[in-house]
Amino acid sequence: MSNATLVKFGLPETLIADYKHWVVLLRPAQVTLGSLILGAKGDWTAFSQIPPQAFAELAHVTHCIETGLRNFSAYDKINYLMLMMVDPHVHFHIIPRYAQPPRFEAAEFPDAGWPGQPSLAQATTLPAEAQVRLRDAIRHHWPKG
Repeated sequence: MSNATLVKFGLPETLIADYKHWVVLLRPAQVTLGSLILGAKGDWTAFSQIPPQAFAELAHVTHCIETGLRNFSAYDKINYLMLMMVDPHVHFHIIPRYAQPPRFEAAEFPDAGWPGQPSLAQATTLPAEAQVRLRDAIRHHWPKG
């Protein structure tokens, strides 16, 4: 199952992990290194519309997100932003936060808002080939099961 919001964020090309009610996608515009989208698979446009089973699964999915990102690049903090202003379906922007800019390949990813709010306008958009390598690197560190 999919919806327009997930497609806008690049599903299936950006897929990191697939769960019964949720998907985790690489965020095409990297606010910080490892920025993700956690998207509900249904057509829900309000958090209160999500069925109890999806809420229950959310505990497992957030554990996987935090474990996978920490295994990939040890962040200092993590932010879950549910904005839903432009893209109507339930989703979160997952922004790992770093006191010192991490690197991936030759690129440095400064956290322009540290230690305050993340600066979404300062995002880095990677070329398609680098985006695939970043997606695959995060997948490699993702917990199994």
